[in-house]
Amino acid sequence: MDIETKLTVAQIKSKLDVMSEDNLQLLDKLKDDPRKSVHKLVENKKKLIEKGKLLLKDHEERLSIERMLKKNPTIQYIAGIDEVGRGPLAGPVVAAAVILPEDCSRLIGVNDSKQLSFAKRKEFDQLIREVAVEYTIAVVDSQAIDRLNIYEATRHAMLESVRQLNVTPDFLLLDAMKINSEVAQKSIIKGDQKSLSIAAASIIAKVYRDEMMMAYAQMYPEFGFDKHMGYGTKQHLEALKTYGFTPIHRQSFSPVTNTLKEYK
Repeated sequence: MDIETKLTVAQIKSKLDVMSEDNLQLLDKLKDDPRKSVHKLVENKKKLIEKGKLLLKDHEERLSIERMLKKNPTIQYIAGIDEVGRGPLAGPVVAAAVILPEDCSRLIGVNDSKQLSFAKRKEFDQLIREVAVEYTIAVVDSQAIDRLNIYEATRHAMLESVRQLNVTPDFLLLDAMKINSEVAQKSIIKGDQKSLSIAAASIIAKVYRDEMMMAYAQMYPEFGFDKHMGYGTKQHLEALKTYGFTPIHRQSFSPVTNTLKEYK
């Protein structure tokens, strides 16, 4: 009998937990183990390996646009830009610009912020801040949104995030938008799913805005901003009718426009 089959289930689990994808001999050695619990551990490990392969494949695909651009020797720094907060009735629109390094191996799993759980967004937000060559965040408040309109306010936030960069980018990748920048740019439909740089910017912007809305929830507890982040949910609409609009509401947005009562 092989030595691995003499190990306890707990010992086998410990070995599998630290086993790398490059060292799969243990799985073969355990296939004839008579214990069902060991078979279960092996199956779970195989699933984790397959999941890791898929994540790596997706990661490589999200870097394909950046790698293609960098074949041009004049392009070194690529900034991904994305925004969050175009649709809510309250709160700012937030844009982020992120320049990623050549080695993005620590960012496997980074995806469009909408595809990630709250916990994963927070985890990746911290990781992106550590890994990025540089990142910036630009905020346009509700008063400016009312003055400019949401489309122009969004473009303004994105342009401002680029202007704040200390490292001058050679190329910009944007999620389905264009801005008035002298830097060459490409607008990509569903860019936050296709480009790692844009996905990273979407996470930075999303986490930052969510934290702002959670702070506003402390100031205006009746509205539950920490739950819906300013979007027009049933709870939010009922609160508007009951308590009126706050200073962070977008008064050019319906149904805020039709709310005559001001929050006191």
